[in-house]
Amino acid sequence: MDYYIDLKELSTRESEKVEWKENGNDKDVVKRMVKTISAFANDIANVGGGYVVCGAKEIKDEFGFPKVEYTGLTANKLKEIEGKVREQCTNRISPSIAPIIEIIDNPMNDETKILVFIIPATSKAHTYRDDETVKYYVRVGRETIEARNGILSQLLTSKQEVVPFDKRANPKVDEKDIDILFFRDCMNEMKLTQPTKPLESYFSDREQIAEFVPPLCVKKSLDSGFCLRNFALFMFGKKSSISLNFPDAHTLLSLYNGTDRSEQTAERHTFTGSITEQAKKAIELLNTQAYTAFDKTSEKPNQVKYPTRALQEAVINAIVHRDYEIAEPIRITVFSDRIEIMSPGSLHWGVDREKFFAGKATAKWRNQSFAYLFNKLQLAQSEGQGIPTIIRTMKEEGCPAPIFDIGTDSVTCILPAHPRHIMIRKNQRN
Repeated sequence: MDYYIDLKELSTRESEKVEWKENGNDKDVVKRMVKTISAFANDIANVGGGYVVCGAKEIKDEFGFPKVEYTGLTANKLKEIEGKVREQCTNRISPSIAPIIEIIDNPMNDETKILVFIIPATSKAHTYRDDETVKYYVRVGRETIEARNGILSQLLTSKQEVVPFDKRANPKVDEKDIDILFFRDCMNEMKLTQPTKPLESYFSDREQIAEFVPPLCVKKSLDSGFCLRNFALFMFGKKSSISLNFPDAHTLLSLYNGTDRSEQTAERHTFTGSITEQAKKAIELLNTQAYTAFDKTSEKPNQVKYPTRALQEAVINAIVHRDYEIAEPIRITVFSDRIEIMSPGSLHWGVDREKFFAGKATAKWRNQSFAYLFNKLQLAQSEGQGIPTIIRTMKEEGCPAPIFDIGTDSVTCILPAHPRHIMIRKNQRN
């Protein structure tokens, strides 16, 4: 099957989809190319795959913008590169990959050609073997990187090679680790109790507490007992059981008097236990920051420093969508001019970044059970409404727009204070 390749169009593609290589005869260059091929097939960015183009290189134009220069390949060089890449795709990638190969004319030199490897996304998670090491690779921006920690977890989950964390069976905990009274209170609050069904009946592998939520327990393979799924422990577990099995699954809240961490910490709080308790305690404390500044000369004399709805949604997002396999707590830091809420784990692999920043991204769950049950507890809105609500409520109150800092292992939501409060603080210091 022939593919129509438009080099000009490829040169404008997002960097997640195209890798440009001037040559490919060097052994290390071939290795990097094949790692990138495995990364495109893994497709953690959910863009459908990618292209490795040989015989072209990225340069800068006279204005400093990226530009592609087509150096081209001779017939012998093209055949050599194609053979080496095919061999490594078979012998070093598992499951092996057979990239589609297209040879097209060089628009700048009739005597050479451009070699294009087309790599569609696959349903598998591919590894690359380099001597004795075997690693997963993914494409992040214009870089091919090793998938580690949360990114590796996202990759394997997206390929359905591992069960999502919240629904995964945890053989270390069973029904004795559930706080029965707290479980009863939550079930009542969610209006999920049934008069004819005792609470103990839910501690099995058959009974669901709600639709879209799997049973709390999974039957152990070696005996007749049951173990809990992770969501059951995190939502309804005893404080000691959660801390013992997941010591980093807590929330730290620090309050500083100034605008950076160099000033003395005024307060420090650690919230442990179920994630619902952590959320309620963090929101309660943050709401004390949403106090009012009065200005009789303004059309809106009473002005809160932060909208409480934005604070709540930011906290809930951090708790519900965090990566609990990363050994870091949620960190909430209150400064005099802003609040930063850092959640371990990068943006979900299926979320479009630009749409996320605009508050228009399609909802994607890292922990679907958490999201559903938080909604039933009326702690969270319907799917996909958290970020739009933060953006809207900040704007309605006249606060600066929220800032979202997305890293490889964390997402931080920064909520700037209303300008009136900043002005008052400056006047007080002068």
